Amino acid sequence: MDEDRRAPYDPMPHGPAEVGVGPWEGPWPTGEQYDAALLAEGDRRNVVDRYRYWSVEAIVADLDSRRHDFHVAIENWQHDFNIGTIVRSANAFLAAEVHIVGNRRWNRRGAMVTDRYQHVRHHPTVADLATYLHGLPGGPVPLLGIDNLPGSAHLETMDVPRRVCFLFGQEGPGLSEGARKACDGTFSIAQFGSTRSINASAAAAIAMHAWVRTHADLSGDSAWRG
Repeated sequence: MDEDRRAPYDPMPHGPAEVGVGPWEGPWPTGEQYDAALLAEGDRRNVVDRYRYWSVEAIVADLDSRRHDFHVAIENWQHDFNIGTIVRSANAFLAAEVHIVGNRRWNRRGAMVTDRYQHVRHHPTVADLATYLHGLPGGPVPLLGIDNLPGSAHLETMDVPRRVCFLFGQEGPGLSEGARKACDGTFSIAQFGSTRSINASAAAAIAMHAWVRTHADLSGDSAWRG
């Protein structure tokens, strides 16, 4: 169906018109991470260079060895088109998991195939999500909603927890009443213009980057800068 078609890979603005690399030249490398079909035919996927010619399973296993401690969740009552973009950002910032609350079906076009490398879970209700998060190994993971609500903490000045799940509401109405009740707290993103809200996927990226600025290890070579 139309809603399940994936967008074409987008090349880096400063890179070549064709994404990826062709067939491997010379003797093939050894290692379980390599995919024989990719070595033979070329790797045109939208992945960073360190994962060229790796199988999807090997990439996921490597990502799993160093995922961050934050989760991202979004309510999906009206088949929100922002979900795919949020999944893509969650992959870029290496979220532990992405949680879809409500309708199981969601538009994958904006994910740009990154859902293959990102753990995505479905929960019928926000209460189910909260129960799952509070029962995770290592202790409960707080559920923090983002909405411009009275009493919400400012993201810009709050201490972002290391273990946390950011919950975003449907584009337009924001967090549902049930979501507000299930959250351990809410925060807002400072705005200074005339619009009442910013795009849900933009808000999610801002929240995830706030976590990265606070907790991510930037001293090594695992942070990819292009």
